[in-house]
Amino acid sequence: MLQQVPENINFPAEEEKILEFWTEFNCFQECLKQSKHKPKFTFYDGPPFATGLPHYGHILAGTIKDIVTRYAHQSGFHVDRRFGWDCHGLPVEYEIDKTLGIRGPEDVAKMGITEYNNQCRAIVMRYSAEWKSTVSRLGRWIDFDNDYKTLYPQFMESVWWVFKQLYDKGLVYRGVKVMPFSTACNTPLSNFESHQNYKDVQDPSVFVTFPLEEDETVSLVAWTTTPWTLPSNLAVCVNPEMQYVKIKDVARGRLLILMEARLSALYKLESDYEILERFPGAYLKGKKYRPLFDYFLKCKENGAFTVLVDNYVKEEEGTGVVHQAPYFGAEDYRVCMDFNIIRKDSLPVCPVDASGCFTTEVTDFAGQYVKDADKSIIRTLKEQGRLLVATTFTHSYPFCWRSDTPLIYKAVPSWFVRVENMVDQLLRNNDLCYWVPELVREKRFGNWLKDARDWTISRNRYWGTPIPLWVSDDFEEVVCIGSVAELEELSGAKISDLHRESVDHLTIPSRCGKGSLHRISEVFDCWFESGSMPYAQVHYPFENKREFEDAFPADFIAEGIDQTRGWFYTLLVLATALFGQPPFKNVIVNGLVLASDGQKMSKRKKNYPDPVSIIQKYGADALRLYLINSPVVRAENLRFKEEGVRDVLKDVLLPWYNAYRFLIQNVLRLQKEEEIEFLYNENTVRESPNITDRWILSFMQSLIGFFETEMAGFILWCLAWSSL
Repeated sequence: MLQQVPENINFPAEEEKILEFWTEFNCFQECLKQSKHKPKFTFYDGPPFATGLPHYGHILAGTIKDIVTRYAHQSGFHVDRRFGWDCHGLPVEYEIDKTLGIRGPEDVAKMGITEYNNQCRAIVMRYSAEWKSTVSRLGRWIDFDNDYKTLYPQFMESVWWVFKQLYDKGLVYRGVKVMPFSTACNTPLSNFESHQNYKDVQDPSVFVTFPLEEDETVSLVAWTTTPWTLPSNLAVCVNPEMQYVKIKDVARGRLLILMEARLSALYKLESDYEILERFPGAYLKGKKYRPLFDYFLKCKENGAFTVLVDNYVKEEEGTGVVHQAPYFGAEDYRVCMDFNIIRKDSLPVCPVDASGCFTTEVTDFAGQYVKDADKSIIRTLKEQGRLLVATTFTHSYPFCWRSDTPLIYKAVPSWFVRVENMVDQLLRNNDLCYWVPELVREKRFGNWLKDARDWTISRNRYWGTPIPLWVSDDFEEVVCIGSVAELEELSGAKISDLHRESVDHLTIPSRCGKGSLHRISEVFDCWFESGSMPYAQVHYPFENKREFEDAFPADFIAEGIDQTRGWFYTLLVLATALFGQPPFKNVIVNGLVLASDGQKMSKRKKNYPDPVSIIQKYGADALRLYLINSPVVRAENLRFKEEGVRDVLKDVLLPWYNAYRFLIQNVLRLQKEEEIEFLYNENTVRESPNITDRWILSFMQSLIGFFETEMAGFILWCLAWSSL
């Protein structure tokens, strides 16, 4: 029976009533139960970390996921919607390190890995209650009770299985490469992780001289923004095809050699120098120079302190003479290897400490430490007469995505997955996926795939899934374990947990007479775990084998554009390596939600309103509609403004409510004054001749038709995908 509609409405309060109704009648689970035998629409939910609270980016992606999966259910599909949690990795460890004041591996060793991991385990679900409360309050239907966590033993065992498949296919190797290295987290990062957090920084800009042995009055000039790497210099490199010049510096009276196209880097006016000779870079090949420091004079026997040539030297920056410290630069490492100046088992490194003393360790470097080292080296170079110019330089530089500290580049032994040899297949599989917007597939993601590098999957950390490799002391015998049962059989131990404290002590007998094999110390990059979630969440292939294979690839996923270099990428790499096909059919990519001033939202700056307060003030529907009706759903960025949510309430929801109230008022008046019961019967309804009525009905049907066409695009693509 129709009731009088009040003049005023509190939308958040009305939403709470709906939520209570859903809870009382267990509506979500009932829908799943009723659709159980219908065709499946598979959805993967990317796992967030529960060490932080949900933000607007999570709310936006969650809204997109909720809309699509609800529509799929209403279109006759069964849609499992499992929430997932990323429980391992740097985000958790970094919090523990800060809390306990842990500064390096020595502190963890004193505490013991068991206690350290217990501390990590205690905080991984710190904000899980807040997550469940916020996500549920937003009206999203998602299964928290049947969730997946990357710390579950079953999940970890499936990750081991994934790795073993790659290992057996020859896609895993151990190598020494110059990698992005987080000094705060004391571990190498993968190339895609290093691209997630660039900042404009001001660094030293120094021009250093390298006097030629054949004539020490003539010096090569090199430029660097990392003076702390100069003690490890083993060579300089020039471009063999570019034009170089020998000049006389008018003010200094010195004879210098650099690329002609880069004279402007040192001089403002042509009158500041006199060109004495011109020659190609190849002319300089093999010339010897006097080392900056004498720490690696022994390397001279292998050709160190020589001019090398390579086309990677460009004319866009510096002097065209590039200082080579192979321990700290990928190109430096490659070029010095090409010229046999270094070997993989012998990488000279000699950074400087804050007092000006030279050490052989780099793992203790932190941001301030490097700055102090730079100052010490610049001072030393000046005293030796090798410093030509010292200024500062503003440029974009990578920071650790977790600790927000500057990365350094360092040669470290790591375990890799071969990606470079599957780039063509990655591109083909990417073309099979339907992207919204399509431009992301072709440009941002496609271009990233074209330049994909082998993936560093090992982390020198503790709280994560251990890499299941047992090796001999000389690394010549390697056994890869792919299941708990296999490890129990080979080690003779009963296993209930797979974390380091439970498996590090286990040994495997050598089959080659090398004694006992021990597990390597590294754990998996947590992105390897999240990329394995399609298989690990259902404990494939140990359980649910047929169910998984019938429902793979996923029909739909959705996350932020930052995941083009994160979860989207790792999903695609692993699915391509395992099955030769993409892991998903459809993906919606949203842009980033920024503060109103265009800056990144920051708790420290307090430059955005708390999401919970916005929901309490305006309601979840207003917030969801504001986000979903913005350019952010087309992978563009959104400057979040509270007044935008308010305007949705004022301009959309309230007019709708008042129109509904007006209708009900007239229905009640009709029943009271005309004694006519207002019941709609589609069999007796007559077409209205009123032009306004006809326009309203036409507009409504056009809207419904447009919505159904757009939303059904996903469903129809899914049905057609398997035949492609």
